[in-house]
Amino acid sequence: MPKYLETTVDKFTFRVATDRLYTSQGLWVLGQTNNRVHVGLTDYLQQHSGDVAFASVKPAGFKLATGDQLAEIETIKALVEILSPVSGMVVEVNPALDLTPEVINQDCYDKGWLVVIETANWETDQTKLLEASSYFEVMQSQLQEELKKR
Repeated sequence: MPKYLETTVDKFTFRVATDRLYTSQGLWVLGQTNNRVHVGLTDYLQQHSGDVAFASVKPAGFKLATGDQLAEIETIKALVEILSPVSGMVVEVNPALDLTPEVINQDCYDKGWLVVIETANWETDQTKLLEASSYFEVMQSQLQEELKKR
């Protein structure tokens, strides 16, 4: 069970798991063995985007460069394009997404993962990702910008 950094704004609490790396766009990357990583949406991104109705993810065997489209998440608010945080090949897609894509909202840091990618160059890719504390600061800045718009 990971530890979390948390902040509350209005009635919403946003958590950042401390055991993984992040993109400033709101994806998490959890390194595994054999250069394989799990990728998913952060708590902030899934709450900000709304209830997930449909998730379309690139299939196993699909090769990606960092920044290529990895998935599209359709919510009640928006269609969110998800870009790959690493280069490599999709080796597994979360099977729960077909029948219960709302698992992303219910458990974004565990059962709501999107894909497993076998990275082409993990050593380089991970240097471009943010530590949990750095992403937490990015998320807080995004929250403050959001509040200014109200």
